[in-house]
Amino acid sequence: MQAGGTTTRTTCPYCGVGCGVIATVADHGAVTVKGDPEHPANFGRLCSKGSALAETIDLDGRILFPEIDGRQTDWNEALELVAQKFAETIAEHGPDSVAFYVSGQLLTEDYYVANKLMKGFIGSGNIDTNSRLCMSSSVAGHRRAFGSDTVPGTYEDIEFADLVILTGSNLAWCHPVIYQRLAAAKTARPGMKIVVIDPRRTMTCDIADLHLGIRPDGDVALFMGLLAHLAQSPAIDQNYVAAHTQGFGEAFAAASALSFTELMERTGLAAMQLREFFHLFETTEKVVTCYSQGVNQSASGTDKVNAIINCHLATGRIGRPGMGPFSLTGQPNAMGGREVGGLANMLAAHMAIESADDRDRVQRFWASPTIAEKPGLKAVDMFRAVADGRIKALWIMATNPVVSMPDADAVEAAIKACSFVVVSDILRDTDTARHAHVLLPSLGWGEKDGTVTNSERRISRQRWFLSAPGEARADWWQMAEVGRRMGFDGFDYRSAAEIFAEHAALSAFENEGSRDFDIGAHADIDTAAYDNLSPLQWPAPAEVTPLWRGGDKRFFANGGFYHPDRKARFIPVQAPATDRTNEQYPLTLNTGRIRDHWHTMTRTAKSARLSGHIAEPFAELHPRDAMELGIRGAGLVELESPHGKAIVRALVTERQARGNVFVPMHWNDQFATKARIDALVAPVTDPFSGQPASKNVAIAARPFAACFYGFAVSAIKPLNPQADYWALAKADGGWRIELAFTGLIEDWVAWCRATFAIPTGVEPLGYADHQSGDLRLAFFDGGKLLAALFLANQPVAVARNWAIGQLAVEHTDLRKRFAIVAGRPGADQPDPGATVCSCFSVGVNRIIGAVRGGCHSVEAVGKETNAGTNCGSCRAEIRGIIDGCLAAAAE
Repeated sequence: MQAGGTTTRTTCPYCGVGCGVIATVADHGAVTVKGDPEHPANFGRLCSKGSALAETIDLDGRILFPEIDGRQTDWNEALELVAQKFAETIAEHGPDSVAFYVSGQLLTEDYYVANKLMKGFIGSGNIDTNSRLCMSSSVAGHRRAFGSDTVPGTYEDIEFADLVILTGSNLAWCHPVIYQRLAAAKTARPGMKIVVIDPRRTMTCDIADLHLGIRPDGDVALFMGLLAHLAQSPAIDQNYVAAHTQGFGEAFAAASALSFTELMERTGLAAMQLREFFHLFETTEKVVTCYSQGVNQSASGTDKVNAIINCHLATGRIGRPGMGPFSLTGQPNAMGGREVGGLANMLAAHMAIESADDRDRVQRFWASPTIAEKPGLKAVDMFRAVADGRIKALWIMATNPVVSMPDADAVEAAIKACSFVVVSDILRDTDTARHAHVLLPSLGWGEKDGTVTNSERRISRQRWFLSAPGEARADWWQMAEVGRRMGFDGFDYRSAAEIFAEHAALSAFENEGSRDFDIGAHADIDTAAYDNLSPLQWPAPAEVTPLWRGGDKRFFANGGFYHPDRKARFIPVQAPATDRTNEQYPLTLNTGRIRDHWHTMTRTAKSARLSGHIAEPFAELHPRDAMELGIRGAGLVELESPHGKAIVRALVTERQARGNVFVPMHWNDQFATKARIDALVAPVTDPFSGQPASKNVAIAARPFAACFYGFAVSAIKPLNPQADYWALAKADGGWRIELAFTGLIEDWVAWCRATFAIPTGVEPLGYADHQSGDLRLAFFDGGKLLAALFLANQPVAVARNWAIGQLAVEHTDLRKRFAIVAGRPGADQPDPGATVCSCFSVGVNRIIGAVRGGCHSVEAVGKETNAGTNCGSCRAEIRGIIDGCLAAAAE
């Protein structure tokens, strides 16, 4: 394939929806992307992040050559050192003294080689993944109930259902394309009911018929109560329960032991809400329960999953169109990682590390000298072992644990103190890469070649359409080379296609229908067929097996589970205590994602468009909580737990429940002073899955005492801003930065020269109001705005998007320069206002103008402004703006 003047079908690298993308490289090198209308996951839709992919593939900040202790080197020296250090460590301290920490961002082929090298040749289970942080409770729940990590249904079931329950899922922001499929289904069938179960009133609630504002970690109690209710109703499918399950009596006894009064207390829900929810589930046969991080990221996450599955097993609503529990996966290839055994407690091809037969089978297939005989260390325990010296050599691939792990400051200290750290990544400046002894340049999206698996078990190709920059290489190649240099056979791969074929062959090896994961039909795939591989949904066995007759896309409608007796297990669960607060830490922190950013922003922060909607870290607080704490809207708030502190912007909103605080997990030391929110999260984990509890953390909040607040725009990236608070974001034509200071800066002009690299001889235009504390400075080089700083003793009132826009226009007119100093446009330059629609960069003021012009529906606003017409994840905000304008007009 040539990388010029081509169109390539590939797959989005963000969430687990697995959207098809068509990337076009023009003859002059420019890249454009659009949704693939033929891909069965998205049928042409893309979210704001997917739509902006072409804005994130520049080489700014890329690692282009291997480095040892910051010194550029070649691959031979770097790989020899990695192989030598790992081999010496294993020889002296044993195989469990080394570890791999990998990522759901890896392709399946990368994952496969990493797992093979660690478990089959090094002989340790110490390979775990950041997928531990997002879906391992779902894996554990599936395995307990089904005997296998099987997602029973498909995306179509969400559209076919008459009742869709979204629990612990802000679908509109975290899986926008699935949200749009659901919204379209509800529009086509208005009788469809949607229930959202979430402590916050998120944007997903825009299409909900019922919002249950549950207490954090109240989900187990809620679904226990549902099971107890169903057992007293005609909804129980007694034939299914008798023929295909075990343990119903025990699960019912545990559920019925919870009184209705206790149920209301544990969930925080009123009796009427509970009865309405129970009645909807009881009387609706076609029910899909979708769950995501609000369920998984909990100390009781596995029990939550099983409490949900119990209700579907009891009613036989599983494996048929429009029915079943559905885990919405967070990462693009967390499912692929599960298939190859990327978790520390799994073997490849959905085999069990605790099974001697499975260990023998995998070892024979690999012809490996050894095999891991016990589970390795899960993520939290792995970094504890790094901290106490049990793990002495660590290889981190395609992830940023210094930002994303709980107790993140302790994780950073552990990595910093580790004897030997290898990091494979695409960016040099991440919070984790700065601690690497060896830094290896990997391929990024558009350069790498392989497969990913989405939430509905669909395998799709990620194809390359850009040449590898510098000396960057595939992650699988890096690991295979180290394996060969350690003296191991079986790593002489020449292409990703060869690895995929081996992966497919292992899935079918001695399977004969005994395991759910089987793609044996592709065991003999060659390079040409691999290059042309269309999206496929597993299982795809080479031939019909006794347990898989073929022709169906779903599991378990007629039983056929993967426990030895082929029956599912009801799991008796207990409602946990949900309140972790105390007098010193009286608030509950909930961490999560926002609409336009992803993980630790290494990709999305490159896009000015994606930074336009929310440009700095924030904390959502309820108005009463904010008032009692003395925190003003748009002020700064300091959050603290026993493990760490953070400073973020206060967003006071009634969407948030009292006593709760929501903070996004994306920001890090590259983009803010102190906003790594996972530094506050305790290293508390689910006892079955090892998944951290990131959504129920006891914290305290207080106003951040700033003397001055600032906002600035700059044509170049600000250099090490000396401020007590700063938050940096890419902008069209340059950068934007929010600032706060706890003390006076003696010379603001000198501060600007140092921060914005203002050349000597360029003098500022500005003014200072000593009475109000306002200060404005703007620096011009000819007609170009170099930087502008706006200061006040309270949060600065500046038309931010307008000010950012001034970086890209000429300023030969002195009056226009004074408008910049004033911080607001003239009458001939309308201010677009804060960004609402990132896809088309539509601001709130433009939407308000359309509403005042007669556009009184989301569709009408979209027709006038384009807002909400692409990914649709801003439609709830647009509806809120319309409602607010119409309500104000009626007063």
